Amino acid sequence: MILLGKFLIPFSLLLTLVLCKKNSASGKESLSFDTIPESHILQPLIREVSGIADSHLHPGFLWAEEDSGNPPQIYLIGHNGVVSKKVYLKGITNRDWEDMCISNGMVYLAETGDNNSVYSSSKFYRFPEPATGIDTVYQIETISFTYPDHPHDAEAFLTDNASGDIYIITKRDIPSKIFRLTPSPGSTTTVVAAGELPFSGVVSAAISKDGKEIFIKTYTAVYYFPRKNGESISDALLHSPKKISYVPEPQGEAICFADDNSGFFTLSEQSWAGSVNLNFYHRK
Repeated sequence: MILLGKFLIPFSLLLTLVLCKKNSASGKESLSFDTIPESHILQPLIREVSGIADSHLHPGFLWAEEDSGNPPQIYLIGHNGVVSKKVYLKGITNRDWEDMCISNGMVYLAETGDNNSVYSSSKFYRFPEPATGIDTVYQIETISFTYPDHPHDAEAFLTDNASGDIYIITKRDIPSKIFRLTPSPGSTTTVVAAGELPFSGVVSAAISKDGKEIFIKTYTAVYYFPRKNGESISDALLHSPKKISYVPEPQGEAICFADDNSGFFTLSEQSWAGSVNLNFYHRK
């Protein structure tokens, strides 16, 4: 026991209080999330969601995209699962969109799917997050790239808010490979090999708004990677990941952090299911 003023306090309790205060002052986030998500049925149904990003401009809403030849549009969805609107993207096509994010106020769409590894080049589309009242986006940048070896099927990427570099993660390679792209709109860039993961089958990825936490998702698992100050994303992905609790979905291909970092969302394609649920895992 330790005398603190007029009170005797057990040392273990005092140590706990000190550690809690230290973690709070440093801004360290808990790595623990709910094992069972808060779940809402998507209404109306969107069948082939392949990427989501929590909105910066519209609190309580997130954006979603579809893949494989669907119309070139994105959806604004409430955190309650209710689809609010569609925004049409003028002048581009949807060959096989596979992931999305919002970085520094810009929406990135990954035109990187290539199931048969046959396309000579792939691309990202980039545009400002649509504000209230916008139902069509006309000004869209195209960031084209090629791989240094051969075509790859990629369904996940991460964007570095500081450098602007994009890290592409392949799906079918064993193990999944990482490539770094420095965007150069208007020209075609050859990406640079930047490492590999200790697993394969990656279908989505997400980075927290502050850039300190990364999720990599497969169909059956979610892996958490911390990112230290000064580390590149590829260096952060060299850490041994922690497996996060996740309830497998029919064909879960989308994940994102909440904009306020209070947890994370997942959303699935319909596949064989009768409905699709928007899931939210609260941070404990």
